[in-house]
Amino acid sequence: MPIRLVLAEDHLIVREGVRRLLEAQPDLEIAAVCGDLDSLLAAVEAERPDVVVTDIRMPPGNADEGIQAAERLRDTDPNVGVVVLSQYATPSYALALLESGSAGRAYLLKERVQEPEQLVTAILAVAEGGSVIDPKVVESLVAENARGDESRFNQLTPRERDVLREMAAGRSNAAIGESLFLAERSVEKVIHSIFQKLGLTWEADIHRRVKAVILYLAESN
Repeated sequence: MPIRLVLAEDHLIVREGVRRLLEAQPDLEIAAVCGDLDSLLAAVEAERPDVVVTDIRMPPGNADEGIQAAERLRDTDPNVGVVVLSQYATPSYALALLESGSAGRAYLLKERVQEPEQLVTAILAVAEGGSVIDPKVVESLVAENARGDESRFNQLTPRERDVLREMAAGRSNAAIGESLFLAERSVEKVIHSIFQKLGLTWEADIHRRVKAVILYLAESN
């Protein structure tokens, strides 16, 4: 069965270009196209797609509606993957997208539309619950955190790596504890140690957690 998509983009020329690109893929099917947040959410409710491909900014506010949609769908339709297309390589947008979990979420720069295989790869990944972050965004974040030639991940113990792997899968502390046979309090201590070793001690916990996940994804790739 093809992967069913809802495409959201307010600029007609861009929308039609992405639509034609995706329609040319034999494993993808466009269920609906729309140009604003409300019609996107309505299309998801009506069509029950596998994946949403959305611009980061569109009406009504032209702010971060793509991220807002991803957050709402995490609650209303948790099995729907979301690929956010953006012109911004700053890590803050990617961090906001992954605040509620990395599973089934992708953040790609719009320039990747010129490389159809990368967009298709991201769609396939989020459809299976995976996560993809544009390499340029990862490079920017790594540049902010990397110090010296040695990767900070080399400082992590096997247990810390196991916990970070579970975090990258979008699991809560309680779920991580259940998976690794650890008390939730022990998971919290391990995560605190991970933050310290990765140099992520200067932000709120939710952002540190997301940054740790993105760094893990960068290292894994």
